[in-house]
Amino acid sequence: MAWDTRLPCETGYTLSPRLPFLKTSGSLAATAATQPAMIPTMSDRRYRVLILTTHVIPYASPNYRALAEDPRLETVVAYCSLQGAEPGMDPEFGVQIQWDVPLLDGYKWVHVPNKSLRPRLAHFWGVWNPGLWKLVRTGGFDAVVIYTGYMCASFWLTVLAAKSVGIPVLISTDSTALQSREGKRWKESLKPFILRRVYSFVDVIMAASNASRKLAMELGISEKRIRVIRCGVDKESWLQRQEGADRRAVRASWDVPASAPVVLFCAKLQPWKRPLDLLEAFSKADLPCVYLVLAGEGPQRGEVEARVRALGLTERVRVLGFVNASQLPGIYRAADIFVLPSAYDPCPLVVPEAMFSGLPVILSDAVLGRLEMIDSGKSGYLYPCGDIGSLAGILKNIFTDTQRLQQLKEGVRRQMESWTTKEFLDCWFGAVDTAVHLRRSSVPADQGVIQL
Repeated sequence: MAWDTRLPCETGYTLSPRLPFLKTSGSLAATAATQPAMIPTMSDRRYRVLILTTHVIPYASPNYRALAEDPRLETVVAYCSLQGAEPGMDPEFGVQIQWDVPLLDGYKWVHVPNKSLRPRLAHFWGVWNPGLWKLVRTGGFDAVVIYTGYMCASFWLTVLAAKSVGIPVLISTDSTALQSREGKRWKESLKPFILRRVYSFVDVIMAASNASRKLAMELGISEKRIRVIRCGVDKESWLQRQEGADRRAVRASWDVPASAPVVLFCAKLQPWKRPLDLLEAFSKADLPCVYLVLAGEGPQRGEVEARVRALGLTERVRVLGFVNASQLPGIYRAADIFVLPSAYDPCPLVVPEAMFSGLPVILSDAVLGRLEMIDSGKSGYLYPCGDIGSLAGILKNIFTDTQRLQQLKEGVRRQMESWTTKEFLDCWFGAVDTAVHLRRSSVPADQGVIQL
């Protein structure tokens, strides 16, 4: 669909070619100016920011609502696809998914139709949204923040559109290492070159962790062009959702005693998440009164269930399969400790979710983007990825000492007090502010736009 004064009802937008962005009473509204956006000259006014993302993600919607309430910002989320908000097959879960919480409420958004001949999120030409060109150039934005990653055509279209009218571009990244998830050497050889080019092409990098920041600097990016956006989970929203969760009722649904210790794994059952490592370590630790709950769907589910039977653990291991968004807060509340044994997992949001829920975390040392969250021995433990003996030893140490688990939980509570939504918003606004000022300082006053 061409970007014009008409938009489908699903967006909730009305457009006028003569008005700036406007929020109307009782509805969300946006309008596009007719002239290309220029670099702002009033530093005290709100920044108008376009956020580009491939599809609707449950983790992201609470953050978009928080950003929408920040008086320093006026944000519009542009979706390249409404996958996630509509029922559909999730290729990684391997099952039909329909999220059961509101994902499009509380913030401005627009759906820019995907015109790819073969629409697919995981392929370069599978995400091609030509309407972004006009939206970016005529939307009156002060900055564009991109969450799509760089392996899709619409990323490059958006960057070129922004640069053509002098709008600064920020890219959010959770990359922490140059390794390939599949272990393919040719990808690992190309990634430094590609990532260096991508990072040098944008104005500011929004790094999801200090490990992401370190990687960008190792690739030659100036420190002044990197801003760390800590966490990525709206703490207050998460805790509000958790208030109504009944720990006893959830455990009863699992057929787990109310007083029994519970170890939780919450992730897709995929090889690089290494759920079998946890299963083997749990068996090796030999903790007859402790239960293990694995929440998640994926291609390894059959293998996991078969191994549970082979190890004789069917009485103390629960494989829940897919857990919908409304149920997740209760899953965490009903657990006592969280384990993530991944070999590849740059900056998983399940870690802050677990810690906001008061759970100590045992983390593989391959999860580089979350190592900084673990105060070893106080809020959790780290162990060498793949070392089943070490993981088993940690589990045994925690659950054979009657005071240890409570000490860890208290350590988590104290540590997470300083993690707030306000801090996330300040970091996010600071990154946009940096990008705008860097763009102003690098472009002469009479050369703010590339004419195409």
